[in-house]
Amino acid sequence: MKIRPLFLFLLACCGGRAWAIEPFVIKDIRVEGIQRTEAGTVFSYMPVKAGDTLDDEKAAATIKALFATGFFKDVRLEYEGGVLIVQVQERPAVGLIEFKGIKEFNKDQLKDGLKQTGLAEGRVFDRALLEKAEQEMKRQYLSRGKYAAEIKTTVTPLERNRVAVQFDVDEGEVAKIRQINIVGAEAFREKDLLRLFTLTPPNWLSWYTKNDQYSKQKLSGDLETLRSHYLNRGYLEFAIDSTQVQIGADKKDIYITLNITEGKRFTISDIKVAGEPIIGEAELRKLVKMRSGEVFSRERLTESTKAIADRLGNDGFAFANVNAVPELDKINQRVAFTFFVDPGRKVYVRQINVSGNVRTRDEVIRREVRQSESGWYAQDKINRSRERLDNLGYFKEVNVETPAVPGTTDQVDMNIAVEEKATGNILAGAGFSSSEGFVLSGSVSQSNVLGSGNHLAVQINTSKVNKTYSLSYTNPYYTDDGVSLGFDAYLRKTDSSSLSITSYNTSSVGLGARSGIPLNETDSINFGLGVDSTKLNLADNASTLYRDFVNRTGSSYSTLRGDASWARDSLDSRISPTRGIVQRAYGEMGLPGGTLHYYKVNYQHQWYHPLARDYTLMLNGEIGIANGLANDPLPFFKNYYAGGISSVRGFKSGTLGPKDSNGDAIGGGRRLVGNAEIFFPMPGLGQDKSIRLSAFMDIGTIVAANDSFGTNDMRYSTGLGVNWVSPVGPLRFSLAKPLNSKSGDKTEVFQFQLGSVF
Repeated sequence: MKIRPLFLFLLACCGGRAWAIEPFVIKDIRVEGIQRTEAGTVFSYMPVKAGDTLDDEKAAATIKALFATGFFKDVRLEYEGGVLIVQVQERPAVGLIEFKGIKEFNKDQLKDGLKQTGLAEGRVFDRALLEKAEQEMKRQYLSRGKYAAEIKTTVTPLERNRVAVQFDVDEGEVAKIRQINIVGAEAFREKDLLRLFTLTPPNWLSWYTKNDQYSKQKLSGDLETLRSHYLNRGYLEFAIDSTQVQIGADKKDIYITLNITEGKRFTISDIKVAGEPIIGEAELRKLVKMRSGEVFSRERLTESTKAIADRLGNDGFAFANVNAVPELDKINQRVAFTFFVDPGRKVYVRQINVSGNVRTRDEVIRREVRQSESGWYAQDKINRSRERLDNLGYFKEVNVETPAVPGTTDQVDMNIAVEEKATGNILAGAGFSSSEGFVLSGSVSQSNVLGSGNHLAVQINTSKVNKTYSLSYTNPYYTDDGVSLGFDAYLRKTDSSSLSITSYNTSSVGLGARSGIPLNETDSINFGLGVDSTKLNLADNASTLYRDFVNRTGSSYSTLRGDASWARDSLDSRISPTRGIVQRAYGEMGLPGGTLHYYKVNYQHQWYHPLARDYTLMLNGEIGIANGLANDPLPFFKNYYAGGISSVRGFKSGTLGPKDSNGDAIGGGRRLVGNAEIFFPMPGLGQDKSIRLSAFMDIGTIVAANDSFGTNDMRYSTGLGVNWVSPVGPLRFSLAKPLNSKSGDKTEVFQFQLGSVF
């Protein structure tokens, strides 16, 4: 008797007794038709085995189980003389996957992606999975803006029951955003609102930014930017009613239409504080960034609630809750806010736990933590601890959590989880500037030697003007109070023949020790003591001043140098600062015991202040004074110089100030430089801050050591600049026009610098 698959299917679905088979005991099981699949694999999926009694229910279950494996496209059961014969027809395997017409994606990456959908070489072929793979590839092209992409698949049989799958792709062109319309804008001009967007129609920089290619994520970000723009300017009831994205018939053009309702502009009528503020209401009101009569701003409202919560957090109220509840007067377009303050319980930190540090010692992490164990919870100290750990540069990621201690209401733990990164660096770089020429640099450094937090570095920097080879070692915590101790050794060579100054070259070798003392979280002072040996050679055309110095002091010098400095840095960014200050004061002196006796004192004050959303004002002032000591003249190779892209643009590097008889600059003992610069984004780049334009005005001069600064000595310039944090390093360009150049001045309208020149 034979049981056909059709019969078993009807039996399974209908349970009809008309098709029932006579049960029998299975003496043996034989599998026929397999090519790649092992017989043992088939047996493992079957719900029956030798010795079982096969009836119509178990026969149906067996066929269902084998079909469910996905290995077979046909299964039949037969029996003869007590032997159950399983006849199968295997599905083909994927023997080869090929792509034609693919340019947008890497083919190996595509294969990896298809494997995630279940389609891969060596796996069983399933047409449903093939259709799923087609849809996934189509989705990938849509995410790249290629809406016209067409994908066709061809399945070709191969030997040994295999198939070849070929994807033929016509990628088409990337669809471009041709137009963005905002319907309903009355308070602001549409073109001003569109300047806020990252997405833009094609412009001259679209090849670089790709912002003319539609992206759902970018559009969501632009909508939030638009919403913030209105809410920060008083439009409390602003709403985006609809967003329509239309694709042209040729699938090459995209049109975006936003329908908005602006609502009325609200002003603040009153500010109240309620709840249990704990600290004085007068102090809390100072933390509120809004005032009665001002236009409502969501940004200031958020800043206010955060400032109050942080202030309470600094006093130990880790779970303080601050809610600002509005009361709208729609008739008069006024809104009053009541800040409900719930401080919760005051808590303290039970213990500080550190995890994730395999190489770095616990003490290196703990000494940066400003929150103390068994001390009251302080939000500002916890935030500062995270910042200091980030600034170490030892970790990819620093996470700080303060979970409540189970079973308590007034305790939290501070859990610090770090993910370490490699702290050794072998760097090689190149740069070019209009003053220094081609610059090669290299360094080998380890900023976390053996997990101790100590720093060791060997550096090489070379250009046609300066060549420096140095070795330095620093222990940032020589004492538990954070006093640092370091040592430096260097070899430095200078050749001024390529500059527009009188020619000379020096060769110096030195050794020094330094120590730093932190005064607070932003201020530090440093002291150093070193010895330096310098040999000097003058060119044949060297100035009389230089020759007089050599005749008086010789051409070989041993210097005992002492220096001290103070620094304060509160910038919000190292790459594109928008607010904060940098102050530096530095003094250097040739001490008794050496052959050179002199002093140099420098001070710099740099201030950044945001003028508007995308505009930043930078003011910079620098002054330097130097002279000889003990009736010795100031060594001319210690002179100050000015002019060039780093000081007064529009004048050649180092050419301002006194000149020799050949018209070459000889520097001087006093330096004064001032810069005023307004930074703003490159048109067409939206919020991308990697490229910033600037308009500037520079002023500066160099005078002799015993002279005073005079208005007649000052040089002024103005112009435009470009600052680009490019993939190959920072780039600076300037187009400057000297405003009061005089006879003998050497001007240079275009100046540039690639990379950092040491």
